Amino acid sequence: MTEEYESVDLVADDTVRNLAAAAVLAALTAALAQLSIPIPSVGVPFSLQPFGSFFAGLLLGPVWGGFAMALYLVAGTAGAPVFANGAAGIGQFGGRTGGFLVGFLLGAVVTGAITHRQVAPRSLDDISVPVQLVGLFAGLAVVYAVGVPWMAEVLGISVRAAAAAMAPFFPPDVVKVFVTVGVVEGGHLAIRE
Repeated sequence: MTEEYESVDLVADDTVRNLAAAAVLAALTAALAQLSIPIPSVGVPFSLQPFGSFFAGLLLGPVWGGFAMALYLVAGTAGAPVFANGAAGIGQFGGRTGGFLVGFLLGAVVTGAITHRQVAPRSLDDISVPVQLVGLFAGLAVVYAVGVPWMAEVLGISVRAAAAAMAPFFPPDVVKVFVTVGVVEGGHLAIRE
């Protein structure tokens, strides 16, 4: 004697897809963070970590992109060695790179909000490259706007001195913005309908 039961969707397909994509982007950010070069004179490593924030905001929008970066930060705070050079723990937020970590989360939210102009992510086919670039540059500006003053406070130096120390990082970060758009527009990471 078999009974038939009606199928019930407990979670929408979009939610499952976005949750999975957020987890993948958090893991990608962790992997990219390990591709870093320590810069002893500044105490901040040059890494590919910003790509994670850029991809999260651009691909998933403000909510899910922010969730991806929050997941990444929670994993690192809990002790997983996911930050640059295998660093981990809540103590990273009290250091000179703590503001940049927080900036990655806020930058993903800003990038997603400007690019998608709504809470739910839109297809990137519907978003022009100039809009994507504006969103990414705004996200990058947020990363620096949070990270540089945070670094200045931690080191007890002026914001101007911290900005001067971080100036060599800016041109490569601008290149990362263009590479991000190239990779996404090339269809290598885009979520297509």
